[in-house]
Amino acid sequence: MPSALMSFMAQHTLLLVLVGVTFTALSSCSAQAHNAGMSTSRIVIHGRTLDVEINALGRDYERAAGVRLTEAASGVVNPVALAVMAPSLLTYIGDHVAVLAGGRHCASRPGAVRAADTHIFVTITWTCPIDPRDLRYRVTLFQDVDPAARHLAIIVTDNGERELAFDRGVPEITLSGDGSSMLEVVGRFVEAGIDHIFLGYDHIAFLLAVILWGQSLWSLFKVVTAFTVAHSLTLSLAALDIVRMPSSVVEPLIAATIVFVAAENFFVRDIRSRWRATFVLGLVHGFGFAGALREYGLRDGTLVPALAGFNMGVEIGQVAIVALIFPLLLWSDRIGGHNAIATGRRPALVYACSAVILAFGLYWLIERAVFA
Repeated sequence: MPSALMSFMAQHTLLLVLVGVTFTALSSCSAQAHNAGMSTSRIVIHGRTLDVEINALGRDYERAAGVRLTEAASGVVNPVALAVMAPSLLTYIGDHVAVLAGGRHCASRPGAVRAADTHIFVTITWTCPIDPRDLRYRVTLFQDVDPAARHLAIIVTDNGERELAFDRGVPEITLSGDGSSMLEVVGRFVEAGIDHIFLGYDHIAFLLAVILWGQSLWSLFKVVTAFTVAHSLTLSLAALDIVRMPSSVVEPLIAATIVFVAAENFFVRDIRSRWRATFVLGLVHGFGFAGALREYGLRDGTLVPALAGFNMGVEIGQVAIVALIFPLLLWSDRIGGHNAIATGRRPALVYACSAVILAFGLYWLIERAVFA
């Protein structure tokens, strides 16, 4: 009797732990759905004059500058609100972006702002008082609300384009020099891809729902590979500007894929043929990844290595998530002498986790489709 009681407690303790982890992770990500991410600058240098176009998400400005700019559900920038709040936004940028020459601040003209879906483009021209032999660019955008915020500057001169990266540890960089190597570009976007998959709560929810019934590495390999191939295809097509879908369509569709796979767990336990459905649904997620990739202000010269690096980063993140969750599922199969090979995974475990994921999927679907 004591051993039976211990087995019962162990089984239900693991069930509560997995459900609790699923709920906590998703609710935490939902409550903090957006951390300040990558902003970009495109800097065109003409002697003593620099034309700078800064691209960042409207929601990043909302958090940092304390202004209301976007629709609550979709994150799309409201042009009327942007026009009203433009002075506050430009003041914030003036406090966090500067151009220096010979250690002296260059003067800026009044900036212009425009909305582009969920993003805001700010155009400012700086004129330096002396010959800019020691020209430097300083950026600390959004670091006051998110220390992990990063910035990517694309420098355009008569000699071509190059990229410079900024973060909390490197807030200021000289605009002279040879710029980033191809390897540095790939490495930077690998890191960005990893960050995106771990901050992409909806992608994580989809992946969790897909693998809950998995009992072998081969079945998971087929499902995850199908998802990888599918989203890599649409990510590439969108990044190369061959096919595009607006975020107002993509985001509700991603939520719908989560609802589908979570609900399917209540009716289908054999995932050996699930790779087909996962491939189709993965095509939708690829457009979501492409939306994140476009935030980096990609240019033709770095598009291919950046795309490859970002995709590798996403795959590394996916593998890490599966590597964390799958051993827990296998452990649940062995508790109390349960014979998973003969009887399959305990339905209660899968149903409970799927119910949590399904609830979040429905919430995101309604939020993005109805209230956007």
